[in-house]
Amino acid sequence: MTDLSDAQREAVRQWVEGGASLADVQRRLKEEFSLSLTYMEVRLLTLDVGAQVKDKPEPKKAPQPPAPEPAAAGELSDEALPDDDEGPVGTPPEPPAGESKVSVSLDRLIRPGSVVSGDVTFSDGKKARWMLDQMGRLGLEGVPADYRPAPEDVRDFQVQLQKLLASKGY
Repeated sequence: MTDLSDAQREAVRQWVEGGASLADVQRRLKEEFSLSLTYMEVRLLTLDVGAQVKDKPEPKKAPQPPAPEPAAAGELSDEALPDDDEGPVGTPPEPPAGESKVSVSLDRLIRPGSVVSGDVTFSDGKKARWMLDQMGRLGLEGVPADYRPAPEDVRDFQVQLQKLLASKGY
């Protein structure tokens, strides 16, 4: 590393104390003293002269309203509990005539190994249990291996599941 005069060392110390970054010091050494130092050499120089580079303050962010605390796995908030006259948690209302007959519900107690789980009934009456795992993969259980719901049912299931999960904060 290049030896600096006492005046140059003092200038570096004042630049850093004045809020200059290491890149600023490197640039000013080149411009004012014709000294070409690497970034690491400038860093070591600031330590050598006893100057502490100040972190730039992070830009202030607009305060966001606090999010409601999520319920621990397996717990339900008061909002998620049905009234006495309602069906299971998350059961959507019956669709009007001409709309999908697919119904999706959310389990009160989440199944082990899943983030969220529930039941689905397809328009042909076949029922299955669904789950989303930690990787975001959707799984169906309780249907024969060769069963394939109608494409409209799959689309309706995905739409209803997405709406249900969004309404519950997932």
